Amino acid sequence: MKSTVYSFLIVFIFCFPQGINAQRNKRKVIQQKPTEVSLDAFSFRNVGPAFLSGRIADIAIHPKNESIWYVAVGSGGVWKTQNAGTTWTPIFDDESTYTTGCITLDPSNPEIVWVGSGENVGGRHVAYGDGVYRSLDGGKNWKNMGLKKSEHISEIIVHPHNSDIVWVASQGPLWSKGGERGLYKTTNGGISWSRVLGNNEWTGVTDIMIDPRDSNILYAATWDRHRTVAALMGGGPGTAIYRSDDGGDTWKILKNGLPNNPDSNGDGIIDEEDLPSSNMGKIGLAISPQNPDVIYAAIELDRTKGGVYRSEDRGETWDKMSDTVSGGTGPHYYQELYASPHKFDRLYLMNVRVLTSEDGGKTFVQLKEKNKHSDNHAIVFKKDDPNYIMIGTDAGIYESFDLAETWRYIKNLPLTQFYKVAVNNAEPFYHIFGGTQDNGSAGGPSATDEREGIANKHWYKTLFADGHQSATDPVYSDIIYAETQQGGLYRIDLTTGEQVSIQPKAKEGEPHERFN
Repeated sequence: MKSTVYSFLIVFIFCFPQGINAQRNKRKVIQQKPTEVSLDAFSFRNVGPAFLSGRIADIAIHPKNESIWYVAVGSGGVWKTQNAGTTWTPIFDDESTYTTGCITLDPSNPEIVWVGSGENVGGRHVAYGDGVYRSLDGGKNWKNMGLKKSEHISEIIVHPHNSDIVWVASQGPLWSKGGERGLYKTTNGGISWSRVLGNNEWTGVTDIMIDPRDSNILYAATWDRHRTVAALMGGGPGTAIYRSDDGGDTWKILKNGLPNNPDSNGDGIIDEEDLPSSNMGKIGLAISPQNPDVIYAAIELDRTKGGVYRSEDRGETWDKMSDTVSGGTGPHYYQELYASPHKFDRLYLMNVRVLTSEDGGKTFVQLKEKNKHSDNHAIVFKKDDPNYIMIGTDAGIYESFDLAETWRYIKNLPLTQFYKVAVNNAEPFYHIFGGTQDNGSAGGPSATDEREGIANKHWYKTLFADGHQSATDPVYSDIIYAETQQGGLYRIDLTTGEQVSIQPKAKEGEPHERFN
């Protein structure tokens, strides 16, 4: 895109004859005509960092070449590696959105890649997308296939034998009702879509599963969700679990053994005839690869409470296994549930620290995460390696080859989500500072005199926790200011590393001051 800069040169020539009036009469103003200057010579350059990376939404491994990975990023588009993470290529930079929620490879042709834009989490720091994208050539070129008002896509499933049949779970707008929310189906490769579950007000779909034996059997979890500045509504009368036995054309609500469900007449539509409320919140679903009659559900109950439920008859009846629920900032930020392809009844529940069960959800323990970042959102497995796990976190990608005993961090994905940035007056190269989502605050040079340019080693952490805004001293370049969540404010000496809290405090006898 070209821009035009109009440059005006105003020259004042002063002569000094006798008297002020004479001086004014002698003043001359010379104005040049506007000159067009092209800005095409300027371009963006990546200055890093990659030592922090950023929030991962979803990961897909090529089924025929496990060195090829696709990564959907919360605030960084889609990235692809063809050598197991040695090098990466951003393949979504030319599209109209930078936020993604899920990625799916067509089982019939893995070169066909589907991406759902907009993250499937309910936090205040998530961006919205503009629909569903498809690539026919492994991510080289993309086309928006519609559902542009969906804003947040949770999951995409492609029919295992027919590339024209696709199901898209749309959670819908976070900050308002309406939009294109619910479960959508296409039978013509995305040329047209039909909503087969959900409604156009509050009820979207947060998870879908397909029976690996029979592609006509689908499961879906609906979720009423609405965020305001003051609060999050993380549940409502439309929240439920459904099964379809005809490819998603009609749906049956699953109730027996589950918490209070609102669809009293079982028609798959929440209307005035149904019960007024439900205490269920965000739901994560999983299906057993070893026995697909066994279905698992992680269900949020009354905000911070929850439970894991298990069915042995395709959802007809359910047993509550435990009170386990994702914690941290709340299930709205996690709650994805995965069943291991290598061991029956082994479950992984995404959470601040991954919760794992060996007995179908009766008991959970924390996955070993030594030297690994927290806040987990996605996990993938390799079909022929039971000891391999890859996990997407708020700080990027980790992989383990010994079932979580040790972890390898992928330290070359520059995905850090910066809230605000600042610069100082350091010479010969000024430094850039910023607060990041869940990766503290960091700083790094705008350039270096080294042949390799700016590397991870040139960047450094300035403060812990969630970063927000950074500021710099205009005179002393080694003095900066940085923040944490809850309004923590610190003065930092970059020379000594000293961090001094300078957050305003209430005086003795005054009420506690609340920051956010």
